[in-house]
Order: sequence, then C-alpha cells, then structure tokens
Amino acid sequence: MTQLNLLTNKSFLWLSIFFGVLIWSGIEPKDRLTWVLEAGPAMIGLLVMAKTRISFPLTPLLYVWILLHCIVLMVGAKYTYAEVPLFNSISEAFGWERNNYDKVGHFMQGFVPALLAREILLRKKLVNLNGWRNFIIISICLAFSAFYELIEWWAAEIIGQDADAFLGTQGYAWDTQSDMAWALFGAICSVFILANIHDKYLQVLKKP
Repeated sequence: MTQLNLLTNKSFLWLSIFFGVLIWSGIEPKDRLTWVLEAGPAMIGLLVMAKTRISFPLTPLLYVWILLHCIVLMVGAKYTYAEVPLFNSISEAFGWERNNYDKVGHFMQGFVPALLAREILLRKKLVNLNGWRNFIIISICLAFSAFYELIEWWAAEIIGQDADAFLGTQGYAWDTQSDMAWALFGAICSVFILANIHDKYLQVLKKP
C-alpha cells in the first residue's frame, strides 16, 4: 500500500467517524439550540483543517486528538453537558451532586489546543527555549478558556433563560473558575505527557 493510499484511507476513516457522530448527535438532540452552539465549533474546526490540509498538514497524533475533542463536543451537544447519561450514572455511583461531563469538555479544551499550539510554535520555530515555549502554550490555552467563558456569558445575555442548557452550570457558583482550572490542567497534562511522542511525530513530518 502506497503512502498516498494510506493517507487517503486514514482521512476517510477520520471523516467517517466525525460525520457518523455528528449525524447521530443531531438526531433528536435534547436541546436544538445547545446542539448548534456545541457542535458548531467542531464543524468550524473541520472547515479550518480542510482549508489548511495542504498548506499546513498536522501530525497524525494531533488529528486523532482533534477528533476525540470533536466527539466530546458532539456528545455534549446531543444530551447537553448537564445530562450526559453515562455521567449521570457515574454521579449516582459516587454520590456527586452534579453531572461532571462538562469538566471533561473543559479538560479537552486545554489539552488539545495545547498540542496544536505546541505544533505551530515548533514548526514555525517561533519560540526555541523549551521552558518559555511551555509557558506560552499554557498561557494561550488559559486565555482561550477565559475567552470561551466570555462567549458563554454573551450567549446567556443574548439568548436569556434558554441558554441554561448551553451554560450547564447546574447551580454551581464557581463553575466559570472551575472550567478554567480544568482547561489549565488539561494544557499542563498535554505539554508534559505528550511532548516526547509529539516530537517523534514532528520528526516524521519533517522527512521528505
């Protein structure tokens, strides 16, 4: 099997999973407005990747994690983040007062963008010192998380009471701070856990 055929097969598998989950999530979602707001970023991300597929192809590792992040978004879009069935069961088993699926989403919101930021910074050779690069990556992710919290606030102001399903606060007073903390934790985990394997994928990408 040629390298081109292998890439084509992987792309087909990636797209099949993406659209399969997207279609499933769009069939009778819990709240249609929430579905649009939560699944929208995944679709925007797909368009951006399609636009840059030739000029700036990403490592297979990053494509896999982006797909996983999209799946997390689309599952949340299907049920709303406060009512994902599996996490309702987990909450009952551990005696939690809330459905914590949104924390998975915010962890991924730090984990995956950190990997993307690292790839861009390394390939563009924008920051050479490892310590400063890690600091900048984590700062970017924390800033992105804060900006997303602003988007949630703006959405709540515009939509009003119907935005409750999108916000998913579940009455938790520190939901915004907690969301940002989980994104920060995700970014830190990404930087320090995936660095070595990510470097190997980047080396392969450099080969002609």
